[in-house]
Amino acid sequence: MTTLTPAAIRHACTVLSAPGLIRLVTEIDDNGPIPPRSLTRTLSDLPVPQLWHSVEQARALRLVHSRPGAGLTLTPSGSGLADVYDAMARWARHHGLPAAVCDFTSRVQHTLSLYAVPAALTSREGREGAPVIETGEKHAGLLTQWLHQNPQLVQGAEPVLAA
Repeated sequence: MTTLTPAAIRHACTVLSAPGLIRLVTEIDDNGPIPPRSLTRTLSDLPVPQLWHSVEQARALRLVHSRPGAGLTLTPSGSGLADVYDAMARWARHHGLPAAVCDFTSRVQHTLSLYAVPAALTSREGREGAPVIETGEKHAGLLTQWLHQNPQLVQGAEPVLAA
């Protein structure tokens, strides 16, 4: 079993909070495979270099793969991460974090930033005074479970993921 040190969790949260990665995984989860040659049109709001880096990162983490004729699809690990992202965004929306009105990516990034600092999950008033202990533990458990099932993110992933 993978040991999840505070440094490994911080690293994982940093990698998983990349806007391009969040958008790529959730786009495929919500709308199905991205057909060949449709990536830049599908995620047109992302700069092309960021998009290609996100695809390379997702492949290195075994979150996506290309199926001939079908395009870019999620692996079981990618589908699991999409579920974690959804749970995090729901939790953040329920608590109005990081603001009452914001987008999905910002909500996921904010929640991951809370998990990156374990003290935020054990105090009654996490970052910015947000009460995270009651509900944060459940979603931290989802992230921890996913990380245990996907050790490629916390074991030796740093050189692969350098921007």
